[in-house]
Amino acid sequence: MKSYYLTDAGKVRSHNEDSVTIVKNGSGEQLLLVADGMGGHRAGEVASSLAVTHFGKRFSSISSIGSKLDAVNWLNDNVSEINESILEYAKNHYDSTGLGTTLVLALLTNDYLIFGNIGDSSGFVWKNGKLHKVTKDHTLVSLLVEAGNLTEEEAKNHPKKNVLMKALGAGETVEMDIFDVERDVDGILLCSDGLTGLLTVEQIEKVLEEDSSIEEKVKLLVRKCNARGGTDNISIAFLDMKSESEKK
Repeated sequence: MKSYYLTDAGKVRSHNEDSVTIVKNGSGEQLLLVADGMGGHRAGEVASSLAVTHFGKRFSSISSIGSKLDAVNWLNDNVSEINESILEYAKNHYDSTGLGTTLVLALLTNDYLIFGNIGDSSGFVWKNGKLHKVTKDHTLVSLLVEAGNLTEEEAKNHPKKNVLMKALGAGETVEMDIFDVERDVDGILLCSDGLTGLLTVEQIEKVLEEDSSIEEKVKLLVRKCNARGGTDNISIAFLDMKSESEKK
């Protein structure tokens, strides 16, 4: 089992408002996190860093997350704490208008796999050479597609495709969607929309199928995004759950 994560500012943005990490706790359980911040005067990177750093420190300090129910409660409790921290920061910094962040995470133990998300950063499972999206975007266009008012194709180029309906720091309370996923997968991929906005799922699959190291695959995905304009920050966390011996 190997993992690698990377974040890149892209070719257009002056700074990077994404945060990403992969951490282990005392039992070797793993937590993958990607957050895409928003807000003026670099407030976005503050919000995303608050979320990822908070979760990372809390998770790495515990011996085990416990049962699936324990894990869900732990995730929800920490989301509430992070939301309060972001709201408090915005309250004390007048130039932090619109401060907030998306968050997508995956929690892997020997017994289960859980995904969680707020906003439009994406979580996928990788199995038999195919990516399957687990998370559901909290965007205006996603709601319109679900309601039958927009097609998937129309949504791709809609002028309001980036309007979020939910984010950490956007209100006094926020709920994270939780997804219980079969653990029998080949890998886990989390990313900000800087990746999915420039590469199709099929293009990402093609890179992941290449006979190269996990580091090379993630770096190639970033390079391909930048070659297509790099219009947004790009963050990727990838966990390959099949060891080299298992692949042979």
